[in-house]
Amino acid sequence: MGSATTQALVATTAAIGETAGLTLDVAGELFVAARALADSPQLSGALTDNAASPQARDQVVSDVFGSAFASQTVSLLRTAVVQRWSSVDDFVDAVEELAIRAAAVADAGDVENELFGVLHTVAANPELELALGSRIGEAAQKGALVDRLLDGRAGAGARLIASAIVQRPRERRVRQLLERAIRIVSSQRGRVVATVRVAAPLNDHQRARLTDTLSSRYGTAVSLNLLVDPTVVGGLRIEIGDDVIDATVASRLSDLRQRLAG
Repeated sequence: MGSATTQALVATTAAIGETAGLTLDVAGELFVAARALADSPQLSGALTDNAASPQARDQVVSDVFGSAFASQTVSLLRTAVVQRWSSVDDFVDAVEELAIRAAAVADAGDVENELFGVLHTVAANPELELALGSRIGEAAQKGALVDRLLDGRAGAGARLIASAIVQRPRERRVRQLLERAIRIVSSQRGRVVATVRVAAPLNDHQRARLTDTLSSRYGTAVSLNLLVDPTVVGGLRIEIGDDVIDATVASRLSDLRQRLAG
């Protein structure tokens, strides 16, 4: 990610918090815009052409999206196009990020944990991941498949995000798309994600205690992505940002074997 994109993301992210009346319809329109931009190099190129004035790029947004989308959607797109982006791909990804953030604001439910559930389902089903990530098949059909799979299992926000992002993989694996979406939702809600590998599921008390401990240690709210992994034997392994806390029996046994071998 270039420095221009880093600065542009700060401005577009801030715009979410300054926009009143965000709804899932607005989030859905932003996802539609992201797909349109990805499918039309001419349009996305025109909106990221730094040789054109910000006013000219703003006018393109009005001409293309103004009559079709809600005022909040158009306003967020205008904020995005007046920024300088390091690449067209960065700009398209930013519009998708705006959509995910808008959905996180519009749906006050447990979107992160519902997306974690989708992630775990995909990880446990290689055939499903292959079908969703394949270049064969219509994008809309993949989105509809995910929406059907989540019917009754997730709220509207998680369903919208999951069904939308699989329609625009752009050489990325479905799990990568979901992990990115979870990080964005957590960021919008002022949290960080901790991926925790355990040998057996944690009960509610253990989850709450671990959440409180990590939140206190890092000085911010933490969302847990719990993965049951028998190879850890016992204990747990925590990955949060660049930090790794390995308190597993497997790692202790490995250390012991190395000491004995030495």
